[in-house]
Amino acid sequence: MTNPKVSNRYAKALFDFALEKDQLETVKQDLELIRSTLKENSEMLAVLNSPVIAPAKKHTIFDNVFREMISETTFIFLDVIIRKKREPALGTICTEFMKYYNEHHHIKTVTLTSAQPLSEGLVESIRQLLAEKTQYTILINQVVQPDIIGGFRIKMDDYYLDASIIAKLNRLRNEFAHNIYQVHF
Repeated sequence: MTNPKVSNRYAKALFDFALEKDQLETVKQDLELIRSTLKENSEMLAVLNSPVIAPAKKHTIFDNVFREMISETTFIFLDVIIRKKREPALGTICTEFMKYYNEHHHIKTVTLTSAQPLSEGLVESIRQLLAEKTQYTILINQVVQPDIIGGFRIKMDDYYLDASIIAKLNRLRNEFAHNIYQVHF
């Protein structure tokens, strides 16, 4: 398990450096490529997380895989990560960097959960309403979860709205369980 504070610090340092050097978009694309490569390739992830494999060998592997595909700035950053033996945190660092990138560009990612897929029109209406309320560009990740029966759930940062049927049923169940009004005959 990686330390989230360490990942955050490395991500912030890379973000600040990329912003200062006017390479923010390039570094973002590089990190998306690295993250997707690690997600799709379990062997590479195993090598990355292995304490047995020497840093020099890991550097050679990253050189062979990414050298021609990523910018010099990102490659130097990967070299620092490997030399400092922080490569198990690379996935978390990429995620944290994307948070800084999104905040810089006023982008919020929202998870919209529903019992069945929602129409594009409804999703667009929700996106526009949230964008209007927050003054951010909204990206919606739709999740289908049939066990909520109906309605929807919205999660954005620390904000959570549960307008699902199952939540309403649970509230009613709790209300009836604690009903203080009893008929006395």
